[in-house]
Amino acid sequence: MSHAPNPMMLLQSTLSLILCLINSQIAQSTPTHPSINLWPKPRNFTWLPPHQVTLLSPSFTITTNHHHHNKHLSAAITRYHHLIKTEHHRPLIPLTNLTTTLPPLHSLKISISNPTTPLHHGVDESYTLTITSATPHAMLHAKTAWGAMRGLETFSQLVWGHPSHVAVGVHVWDAPLYMHRGVMLDTSRNYYPVKDVLRTIEAMSMNKVNVFHWHVTDSHSFPLVLPSEPGLAEEGAYGPDMVYSVQDVKRVVEFGLDHGVRVMPEIDSPGHTGSWALAYPEIVTCANMFWWPGEWSDRLASEPGTGHLNPLNPKTYQVLKNVIHDVTKLFPEPFYHSGADEITPGCWKTDPTIQKYLSNGGTLSQVLETFINNTLPYILSLNRTAVYWEDVLLDGIVHVPSTVLPKEHVVLQTWNNGHDNTKRIVSSGYRAIVSSADFYYLDCGHGTFVGNNSAYDNQTTGSDSTNGGSWCGPFKTWQTIYNYDIAYGLSDEEAKLVLGGEVALWSEQADPTVLDARLWPRTAAMAETLWSGNRDERGRKRYGEATDRLNEWRSRMVNRGIWAEPIQPLWCIRNPAMCNTVYAI
Repeated sequence: MSHAPNPMMLLQSTLSLILCLINSQIAQSTPTHPSINLWPKPRNFTWLPPHQVTLLSPSFTITTNHHHHNKHLSAAITRYHHLIKTEHHRPLIPLTNLTTTLPPLHSLKISISNPTTPLHHGVDESYTLTITSATPHAMLHAKTAWGAMRGLETFSQLVWGHPSHVAVGVHVWDAPLYMHRGVMLDTSRNYYPVKDVLRTIEAMSMNKVNVFHWHVTDSHSFPLVLPSEPGLAEEGAYGPDMVYSVQDVKRVVEFGLDHGVRVMPEIDSPGHTGSWALAYPEIVTCANMFWWPGEWSDRLASEPGTGHLNPLNPKTYQVLKNVIHDVTKLFPEPFYHSGADEITPGCWKTDPTIQKYLSNGGTLSQVLETFINNTLPYILSLNRTAVYWEDVLLDGIVHVPSTVLPKEHVVLQTWNNGHDNTKRIVSSGYRAIVSSADFYYLDCGHGTFVGNNSAYDNQTTGSDSTNGGSWCGPFKTWQTIYNYDIAYGLSDEEAKLVLGGEVALWSEQADPTVLDARLWPRTAAMAETLWSGNRDERGRKRYGEATDRLNEWRSRMVNRGIWAEPIQPLWCIRNPAMCNTVYAI
């Protein structure tokens, strides 16, 4: 046997040595000065050396001259005052070598230029925050109450320990890159009690996420109690204890405003409306039929739970206009989401009226156009901007021409084909909300829910072994979400039409027992990228640094009562940089 060196072994040894040296460099280049964890990272944050801290005075107060102008600001100040004085957050990596010889910080003084500005899309959320050693008063200035709330959150993250310490010599200028930063929650397929909805909004506010997109109804249940159409919830909810009353909705909307979060309702139609048939069987086609009779092209729905509103039945609009009227009364939010996704040709084709229309030369796209023409003008008459899923314009079979969807009054939400459909929407001149299933669908990777699918019985390999039986698998990791640039491939003019993005939690396999872990901290990853981006001052993607901060932030969220899932072993956090991969300079 030859004892000559094996070239492969030599190569492996050399690579190992190089990796050891690089890892050593990484470990040595890890900053030894203390770092304050903030999430999402502000656009501009400075902490002047020497890094000083002081104690929070036991009599610390938050003051403003604008209480009487804005009750939601008052609620936020009360909430943050309590949090700041009682949280006593303990960082996973203690901050050391800090001097604390300064007098205590006595107050945070808030000034606001326009305290009565309402919380609508595009509202100014910028703020500046200054904590200097020259005065025992920190200063927070914002154009609006909503910007002040973002600054209050940042200030709360600058306080830690027992007794409470606060960083001094800090200056923050901050404002979001994108105006629309959202979470979509489906409360039809499984029901979420109000307390879980409120906790989600609270966590969103901590992460500066400002739109709760409430996908409140679908084919599976209709839990929303509407004064002029009470039968929809009476018949269509899963039970009398699984509804959202008028008071429940008011509570959610007010809680949202107190936290700087808009609540945007979605009443999906004309598809996804099987639950309406329990009260109004005459206006719903293909209700309660088996969803997949054989060929996929002949399906009556893309998942179990069939039923589409019938656009050729005049009674459809009597009911729907009552629904739209009530929803706009319940939700002051200027965006009204009307759905219009996943029109399944097979469902409409089961209806005799539609069959006759088609036999006389009509098309399914014209049926959808009839629906839009009978509902969109009414939505606009209520002073609402209409939001639709992209399908209304981009579906390959059933769609309407852009002439039916006025660009100044319609926003399209994209979910298919990643960057390509975003490009198609904005290049057509429409404003876009990005919810790409390839990046932002938080339900992906948990398999299918349609029984023990025989495709799983594969002992070797197959698509289901790689995607977990989920159409949008695999699971979307926080890294996948963090690295997504929603305006990738767009011109500057096109990028201006991207309002922002939303992660989506569809609830086929989610309910309150898994809510927090499905949403957090993955939603926090989206939150930072839409607030301040995913790149550092040099334009490089943040990797290890973002991981370290997200570990700390996830820990703080858990201590605040949000059951966010872990992203690393505690060992990685206690041994900075040891779990990082090599970063190519």
